[in-house]
Amino acid sequence: MKEKGVAVAENRVAETQANAGERVRLSGQELTLGYEGRQVCRDLTVNIPDGQFTVIVGPNGCGKSTLLKSLCRLLKPEAGTVYLDGKDIHTLPTRDVAKTLGLLPQSANVPEGIKVADLVARGRYPHQNMFRQWSEDDEQAVARAMAVTGVDGLADHMVDQLSGGQRQRVWIAMVLAQQTPVILLDEPTTYLDIAHQIELLDLFRQLNRESGHTVIAVLHDLNHACRYADHLIAVREGAVVAHGDPASLVTPDLIQQVFGLNSLIIEDPVSGTPMVIPKGNR
Repeated sequence: MKEKGVAVAENRVAETQANAGERVRLSGQELTLGYEGRQVCRDLTVNIPDGQFTVIVGPNGCGKSTLLKSLCRLLKPEAGTVYLDGKDIHTLPTRDVAKTLGLLPQSANVPEGIKVADLVARGRYPHQNMFRQWSEDDEQAVARAMAVTGVDGLADHMVDQLSGGQRQRVWIAMVLAQQTPVILLDEPTTYLDIAHQIELLDLFRQLNRESGHTVIAVLHDLNHACRYADHLIAVREGAVVAHGDPASLVTPDLIQQVFGLNSLIIEDPVSGTPMVIPKGNR
């Protein structure tokens, strides 16, 4: 029998989903987050719509990456609960979580002396066990991930000898090789030039639209966020200021409230989504 507190919390998640009219596989309820006594977020609640592209935006140091780490179990909340499929994520087996959530961290340490193909293949580890070793399915998943990220020609190169942009694409290939239904991306366009930024954001949108992946990304570029997000979460000083469809959410008042920036909002002539034009503060 479930303890009363757990049952009440899970019912609250279900009620939130019903009120929103959408399925929510991943959510954080009343989260207090921090590091070694330094509190970053308090009483923060987020619900990630399943099958959508969610983007988290906010100024530096506001808690975006901290929130993302808590959603994928890298950071345990000081209070509150992260739910995955209605269950406390910290009670689930590690392998089960790794089969559901794939994370591209903001910065990752490259193992010394590892080739590109070998690093990407590590994305298949959650699918391995003593009864299931490397298979043709694994081989195809790795090859496909390397092809769509454009690193298949670097298969035999050492990762630590690549440029920052190439290395970033290798890490993304590893996440894609993991083949999880939910993908979390912490500033995935870091180190990439504008062409590769758009290329990868198009790829994530394609994974969302065509394959049904739920994508959650932290992005700094507001116009990229507006163009690609179905669901936007604006964070400031560890609190959610607003969330919803960018078309109805992004206004000069919101940009001022979140970033302290005077701006003009126009329609993006390519996508028809909101485009933020900074006016400056003078």
